[in-house]
Amino acid sequence: MIVVVIVGIVLAVAAPSFQSLLIRHRLVTTTNALFMAVNLARSEAIRRGSRVDLVPAGDGSAWTKGWIVFIDGNGNRRPDPGEAIVLQHEAAHDSLRIAPRFTDSKVQYLAFDGSGRTRTHASSQTPQTGHWLLEAGTQSRKIVIGFLGRPRVCNPQSDGSSC
Repeated sequence: MIVVVIVGIVLAVAAPSFQSLLIRHRLVTTTNALFMAVNLARSEAIRRGSRVDLVPAGDGSAWTKGWIVFIDGNGNRRPDPGEAIVLQHEAAHDSLRIAPRFTDSKVQYLAFDGSGRTRTHASSQTPQTGHWLLEAGTQSRKIVIGFLGRPRVCNPQSDGSSC
């Protein structure tokens, strides 16, 4: 009986820490998966010398539904029959929020040209810069896309204004 009480006390103390660990793990895993998708889209665009897009999966309205990297032959930012899908990622966990903030805020996508630079839909000369903010509970990460299309990950809580 004493063992059961001790195990109960240990579990009561450890449960909140475990929950925080689980939330952080989901956040880091999803951040790494999206970061990898950005790098894959960029490298495929350079390798093929053509446009490659990264868009939200499903109806295209939310990044939490997953994402798709594909060869966008017609430039319409949606995978069509006959366009090669390079990567399709499943939906993120329900506890995560993914908020994009990009130059071309009308639509949700990231397009790379054959040089590995991002482009907006409005102009093949205007870079698409910005970030995704991924949040879970009180923790967050940012994937920042720079002027040349290079992504980087930062932590808004610890990196301050450089993030």
